[in-house]
Amino acid sequence: MTKLLAISGSLRTVSMNTSVLEACMKLAPADVSIALYKGLAGLPPFNPDLDGDSPPKKIVALRKQVGAADGLIISCPEYAHGIPGSFKNMLDWLVSCVEFPEKPVLLINTSPQSERITPLLMEVLMTMSARVVINASLTLPLKGKKLDADGIAKSKEFGGQLRDSLAGFVDAINAV
Repeated sequence: MTKLLAISGSLRTVSMNTSVLEACMKLAPADVSIALYKGLAGLPPFNPDLDGDSPPKKIVALRKQVGAADGLIISCPEYAHGIPGSFKNMLDWLVSCVEFPEKPVLLINTSPQSERITPLLMEVLMTMSARVVINASLTLPLKGKKLDADGIAKSKEFGGQLRDSLAGFVDAINAV
């Protein structure tokens, strides 16, 4: 069983980034489980002074979930031509942990107009020693479509692309 952790960079209640990750959960092959990380809004601001022998409990839990996953699926919006602060804060907490290096990552961009987010995330993730699976990562033109997770998963265009992306990602994980 391949275990994946899906992380949305959006804090919005109704978010296309979260919806696309929920669609991935519906489209996952039988031998793949996908859990959605829901703790982004509750993480404390990154402080290296707190990252010693006993980091905050929410950080320990995040690192444990990342460590238990065979790979990460990330869908993050672009804000003001950059990575949203809450999402970058989470990444900062993962920089010094032993669970993150060499972790396979699939990036899903939900808006072709957000052309900066993928290269920005790739730069940060590769600096953190993640293994971004570029061939499986994709951009879907979901902005303005008003689709929920079911609508995305059932869409011939989007569901098929996500299914193919997930299969390629799992193949890349298993090839190592």
